[in-house]
Amino acid sequence: MNDTYSFLRRILTPIALALLVFAGWSQAAEPQPAGVQPEAEKLLRRMSDYLASRQQFTAKAESTLEVVLTSGQKLQFDSPATLMVSRPNKLRANRQGVIANQEFFYDGKTLTLYNPKENLYATAAAPPTIDEMLDFARQKLDVIAPASEILYKNAADKMLKEASSGFVVGPSVAAGVKCTHLAFRGGEVDWQIWIEDGDKPLARKFVLTSKKVAGEPQFTIVIRNWDVTPKLTNAEFNFTPPKGAKKIEFLQLTAEAAKPQPK
Repeated sequence: MNDTYSFLRRILTPIALALLVFAGWSQAAEPQPAGVQPEAEKLLRRMSDYLASRQQFTAKAESTLEVVLTSGQKLQFDSPATLMVSRPNKLRANRQGVIANQEFFYDGKTLTLYNPKENLYATAAAPPTIDEMLDFARQKLDVIAPASEILYKNAADKMLKEASSGFVVGPSVAAGVKCTHLAFRGGEVDWQIWIEDGDKPLARKFVLTSKKVAGEPQFTIVIRNWDVTPKLTNAEFNFTPPKGAKKIEFLQLTAEAAKPQPK
């Protein structure tokens, strides 16, 4: 352990010093602007409009949830995730991991949340569009998908609504792709987004920082694969209960998902 710590210190110390130098230079040469920088808003709206124009798309991502212990130490939990969307009223999302292990189905009429580990599911009648369904899930069922704002037809408006400032950090790389890095501040949450350069301005990375939670934990999504021309059918969005699956209420299901999973 000591050898590992010494190795990491030798590697990280020069990196940290370089970052400090860069941060000091950046603040002296180009201070963070007040309000949302027009170029940052323009890039965000370009991403929003492009994804809204896609009738169907799929994505494969990796999410990292940070948890702060009472001691102040931070732990991270990774979950692979997949997403399928067919506008205006079909959505399916799967997440697998210790903290979240769920499958989400929306077929235009019903919304279903399935926990494969416990073989439990809950179903509710849902509004007729993805935008309305996402609002319904959040407000009525307490089912919140972090970073789901990018799925709305008016994603940029949703994301900018609570932003007090925002600016272009500069060129960067996310998910192995050349991007432009944007950073925004809000009252309760700060967030960053990396948007792919070129003619497909897709979100490649998204980071939320919860400022009102002790330790300011972060939630990170890295989207490694987008397909904006898939051939999806209605079958992908229909839920058929597996053998032995038990139907319960949404409140019970979300409470069950929040329990620590046994090792």
